[in-house]
Amino acid sequence: MHTISATLFDLDGTLCRNDQDTAAIYASAFEVAGVAPFGEPADLWEALSGPPDPNDEVGYLAAGYDVVAAKYGRQAVDTTALARGFAQTVDWSAVSFQPGAKQALADATAHGQVGLVTNGPSRRQAVKVEALGLTDAFDVIVYAGDMPRRKPHRDPFDRALAALDVPPDAALHVGDSLEYDVVGAQRAGLLAAWYPHTETADSTGYDPDYILHRLDSLDAILADVGR
Repeated sequence: MHTISATLFDLDGTLCRNDQDTAAIYASAFEVAGVAPFGEPADLWEALSGPPDPNDEVGYLAAGYDVVAAKYGRQAVDTTALARGFAQTVDWSAVSFQPGAKQALADATAHGQVGLVTNGPSRRQAVKVEALGLTDAFDVIVYAGDMPRRKPHRDPFDRALAALDVPPDAALHVGDSLEYDVVGAQRAGLLAAWYPHTETADSTGYDPDYILHRLDSLDAILADVGR
């Protein structure tokens, strides 16, 4: 039997969403780089592999642009310039709460300690936290992008729990990624609540302890744990 005394949240895709127009960012990257446009934003998202490298965001994006350029026969393109243009265009403060996120935070706070565990670096994620007005909302914030190992490694979760002085089996993690949030939390011994973005999302191959279709129903999970 578990008794939850701490709830950890993921940030991007869980508590918040990016409000910038992705098509505008994609187009602006070409303008900044002085490169004739090709492809669509979806081509770049499909080409990018895994989460961004916090230590080499330009290299990460350039590798994606390499794939897109090859797809459209544009091998001579300066994809590093495109990546820099993309990075310069992104406004990390242009975020808003996911539906029900404020209520989920309120319910978690009423239930016990609350933490944030995000794979991004502090230089990027702290801007989002401040823009959302959450600077003082958490008992601990772990920017795993500043650590040697990120989710799904257990280190970010271990750091958060150590700061809260809470054992793993007394904590619940809420996140939208099966691969990084659910797997990472369970590896660290926490219960994992998966927040899928659609009702039809498939969890085949994974085993989240809870599926949270609405963030504002988190209180029901917290009440259920330990019964």
